Amino acid sequence: MATIAVTMGDPAGIGPEIVLRALQSATVMERCTPVVVGHAETLRRCAEAIGLAGVEIATIADPGEAAARVGRVDVLSVAVPGLESIQPGVVQAACGQAADAFVRRACALGLAGAVDAITTAPIHKEALRAAGVPHIGHTEMLAEYLGAPEPLTLFLTGKMRIFFLSRHLSLRQAIDYVTRERVLAMLRQVHQAMVAFGFPAPRIAVAALNPHASDGGLFGTEEAEHLIPAVAAARAEGIDAVGPIGADSVFHQALEGQHDCVLSLYHDQGHIAAKTRDFFGTVTATLALPVLRTSVDHGTAFDIAWQGKASPVSMEAAILAAVDLLAARAT
Repeated sequence: MATIAVTMGDPAGIGPEIVLRALQSATVMERCTPVVVGHAETLRRCAEAIGLAGVEIATIADPGEAAARVGRVDVLSVAVPGLESIQPGVVQAACGQAADAFVRRACALGLAGAVDAITTAPIHKEALRAAGVPHIGHTEMLAEYLGAPEPLTLFLTGKMRIFFLSRHLSLRQAIDYVTRERVLAMLRQVHQAMVAFGFPAPRIAVAALNPHASDGGLFGTEEAEHLIPAVAAARAEGIDAVGPIGADSVFHQALEGQHDCVLSLYHDQGHIAAKTRDFFGTVTATLALPVLRTSVDHGTAFDIAWQGKASPVSMEAAILAAVDLLAARAT
């Protein structure tokens, strides 16, 4: 049974709560051995605040000690100065430092072969900045700590799989980022990733950048100059790519099963489609890393932190997605 390192995320956010609640799922415990990489005392404080004081929070020294039992949460506790006095729902440097330390420890466990995958709870960019962490998000952190400079982001929701050409860029920068060379290179990566996960001939749709794929150049030239040539070049290499297809249609087509996955050209294009379809159930997977990572696709929700209001649905889905992806890659 796979061992999954579950990072606690920003301690002042909903991460501790959704981790605690997700690990009360019998399905999760039946399908994997989750090990929380976080701070045991913070989890105890949160458990008491949200009415889960009866849950056993066990500090372990090695993932091999984990029990995988409902009612018990196994924690590899990481000591970070200042966590004993944090306030829920507030940006704090100690929490940014802790979130970074949890991810570092999980990556080290993955590289050592002590865990099979990593599932992350949400972190807060301002807290990272306050702590002096030079990264703006998980993807950038994982790239450094796992030594993989070109991670591949995948969203999973229902039958829809969405890859991203760019991630954290302004819209202006994201538009300029769309070039024939980058799109072709990404199509090669996407094809390779989909084959690894059990799709021998994946059907890849490329979302258009402009409305109606520019209507033959009536508004915008990116389709003619970059996207159409990239798709043609990919097809010449034996990759089953189609498009560009208008973004107002391509995601619906994917949900209907016409495409195995969609290449979104920028952050919001794919995020809006996925989160509108299922805000809580959407899962992020980061591929092209030495260790598979999955994550919830929502933020720290400081406004409801430690109040017993946060839904664990996405956290459970992220853990189970790691199990499914590991199994698919093994076949």
